[in-house]
Amino acid sequence: MAQLWQSPILEESFALIDREVGEHGFTPAEYAVVRRVIHSTADFDFKELVRFSEGAIATATHHLSNGGPIIVDVTMVRQGVAGMIERTFQNPLLTAVTLGDSPENGRTRTEAGLLRCLEEHPKALVAIGNAPTALMALCDRIVSDQAHPALVIGAPVGFIAVEDSKQRLAQTSVPQIRVEGRKGGSPVAAAILNALLVLAWEQQV
Repeated sequence: MAQLWQSPILEESFALIDREVGEHGFTPAEYAVVRRVIHSTADFDFKELVRFSEGAIATATHHLSNGGPIIVDVTMVRQGVAGMIERTFQNPLLTAVTLGDSPENGRTRTEAGLLRCLEEHPKALVAIGNAPTALMALCDRIVSDQAHPALVIGAPVGFIAVEDSKQRLAQTSVPQIRVEGRKGGSPVAAAILNALLVLAWEQQV
């Protein structure tokens, strides 16, 4: 199986990140995720903000390598991962914001679309980089045993309900990769998912 394409500039950037990060307590797989987030943001704070539940990466890579579906909250996350998905496992990729109607029972379009996606794919890998309301709705479904996602990437960014949604996710037992605090965003969610796709691909090489 062919190696994924990697540019000399990317390799040089990773080497620079490695030097600046120095010693750390991540496993090699966890660090591969964190390093890609730092590369996508040029923000070394993420070294202290990314959290992994036990076994999250192994669960995610198994799901991805078996062609499991992926739900993302917004188009920007989709655009950030579509190329890697195409080069690896061609997983079904659903975008919540494009499938929701607004207003719908007082829900945002992204929240409504996510719930619609979960009805069809309750065990999908879910990546949230923008919409804390969607993350809250997902947590409600997890707690009520209506959704059993393979992994949740919880990385919404901003000020309103963002930290609350992440804390709610942290209280669930679902496999998760979470960005603490106000930081996050679509590029971060996409970077985490791309890193997981690369790890899943490399395990098969």
